[in-house]
Amino acid sequence: MRFILLSLLITFCSVCTADAQERSNHGKKFEQLDYILRSPNEYRGADGAPGPKYWQQRADYKIKCSLDTKAQRLDGSEIITYYNNSPSELQYLWLQLDENEHNTHSVKQHMNPSSMSEVMDEARLRRLEATRYLDKYGVQIRKVSGEKGQPLKYVINNTMMRINLPQPLKPGKKISFSIDWSYYLIDRMNTPSWGRGGYEYFSDHGNYLYTIVQWFPRMCVYSDFQGWQNKQFLGTGEFALTFGDYEVEITLPSDHIVAATGQCSNYKEMLTPAQYSRWMQSQQAKEPLEIVTLEEALLNEKTPVSAKTKTWKYQAKNVRDFAWTASKKFVWDAMPHYNELGQKVMCMSLYGKEAYPIYRRYSTKVVDHTLRTYSKYSIPYPYPVAISVEAANGMEYPMICFNPGRAEPDGTYTERARNAAILVIIHEVGHNYFPMIINSDERQWAWFDEGINTFMQFITEQEWDPNFPSGQGPAHMITEYMSRPKDQLEPIMTNSENIVDYGNNAYSKPATALNILRETIMGRQLVDYAFKEYCRRWAFKHPTPEDFFRTMEDASGVDLDWFWRGWFYGIDAVDISLDSIKWYKADLDHDPKRKQTHCAMYGKNPMHSSPKSETVRPSLNFR
Repeated sequence: MRFILLSLLITFCSVCTADAQERSNHGKKFEQLDYILRSPNEYRGADGAPGPKYWQQRADYKIKCSLDTKAQRLDGSEIITYYNNSPSELQYLWLQLDENEHNTHSVKQHMNPSSMSEVMDEARLRRLEATRYLDKYGVQIRKVSGEKGQPLKYVINNTMMRINLPQPLKPGKKISFSIDWSYYLIDRMNTPSWGRGGYEYFSDHGNYLYTIVQWFPRMCVYSDFQGWQNKQFLGTGEFALTFGDYEVEITLPSDHIVAATGQCSNYKEMLTPAQYSRWMQSQQAKEPLEIVTLEEALLNEKTPVSAKTKTWKYQAKNVRDFAWTASKKFVWDAMPHYNELGQKVMCMSLYGKEAYPIYRRYSTKVVDHTLRTYSKYSIPYPYPVAISVEAANGMEYPMICFNPGRAEPDGTYTERARNAAILVIIHEVGHNYFPMIINSDERQWAWFDEGINTFMQFITEQEWDPNFPSGQGPAHMITEYMSRPKDQLEPIMTNSENIVDYGNNAYSKPATALNILRETIMGRQLVDYAFKEYCRRWAFKHPTPEDFFRTMEDASGVDLDWFWRGWFYGIDAVDISLDSIKWYKADLDHDPKRKQTHCAMYGKNPMHSSPKSETVRPSLNFR
């Protein structure tokens, strides 16, 4: 008897323990995120909006640079005016020197493992020591001076430079200082240390296509939630930058066409009379109008580089970065877009003959469509231009982006090549919003601009063409990744440099999560309103994920802590499946009134059946 009672007690305790464990796990999955999120304060409210004492720094730039197309070197000088709007005294300033990622001694060059096999040819052996050929690359700082010309002390730590101030920069004060610098451009298509900026060489007529990006010493962000953002640039996690105004002068051979962040103030001097006339006509064009025609571009790329130089002048207001491109090969077309406030935005594309068949037909129209769609779901596009440049790969900067999209040598192209160009143009133009306007920090959280932008990219693709073959966003596109072994997964909230599968973790999974939130959990009306409110609150500011999570809940009235925990802080797969469906029919024979009603509704011969259930094996189709 004792044995039986003991066995029953053990069984009962086991059941209770298992039940308690199940309840405990349930509680953990659905408990609030309060202890994970940063505490709200006077800078960032509990509702996800900027607080009453929110502040951010500002940096204005005056830059003059010259491009040596023979030595492939860029020389520049800049004056930075930095405004300390924080409540703290600053003993030093941190700047980014991104081009140092390409130097032999950069941390980036020592991150990837190498191995040897029993038999290796010379080319493979040389690849093991590829970084020895990168000695000349990286930023050369010529001089750092204060406002009165006095030298300022500085220290360079890989891709970061600290300027030691002679006296603290007090709250509410500003400081101006100048930096002279230079660096050699990399062959961005062939250098072992691949980069976003540099040149691409075309052997047919010996021309170059320049993408000048991350090219000048730039201020790091100093914020209320982390102080200085001075994490090293290792090539993956991109940027956190400070808003400001730019005045930039670019000197280079006179036969090169330039496009850049902001507005050019001297097109009339830079273009031929015919080209300038077309530029003026393009202001009212209904379709993309060629400012530099294909015929002019073909002729220009066949001639030797001009010994004369010109200086293009640009201004940009309230941007966090500045980038530009130049080439003798460019065709250039443009047309206007009008935002919801009636303000004109010039949509432009620049491309060589290799991309002409696709870009002439689609690029500028896709830019226009992207601005229209993103504006509808966020805020009206606030800048005066939006530019798409065909440069064989994708990357984004304020008002200008670089995309692929070349045809075959005979001018033909596949549907896949066309769609690839369209989706990348949408994605990179969309980055004008995330993170160029809603200024998140990709160095810390890759998903916070890539994932949100991919979510908006999916919507924009479907509004371009309901049958567009979108590769990211629909739920079924992420199942293979999420069903992998747990040791191959990491939370979306993982730091950018620690992500193993960058494409799935930073782009696809967060885009899928937000799409499910919009289509299944909350519905379009609630999500669209809350998302628009997030964009309105944090335009031209520095949001954190907490601000996003809180705003989405505050503006929708839906508690989503369980959703953020599961999708963004965890690696659990969605394990809900539809195994069977049971359906029931009422027996109307036993209720004369219901039988008569049934007859009146459905005719004279209602079905008569006994209560029963049936199991139906469903066929599920996802799109």
